[in-house]
Amino acid sequence: MSRFQIPSTPPTVNKTIRFPSDVVEEVEKAIQGKNCTFSAFVIAAVRAALEEIRETDALCPDRTP
Repeated sequence: MSRFQIPSTPPTVNKTIRFPSDVVEEVEKAIQGKNCTFSAFVIAAVRAALEEIRETDALCPDRTP
């Protein structure tokens, strides 16, 4: 059995971004009733998008941005 370790909070940076109202409404509707914050949703979505970019770049190394 592995030894329990108290998790640490990863370092964060504050950024101010503007979202179109319709996007905010869709996100809020998607997370309603779930144990998820707006920030957590956005972070997960950005990570998924970055992973998709990495995978695409790996499959198409000659692709130029």
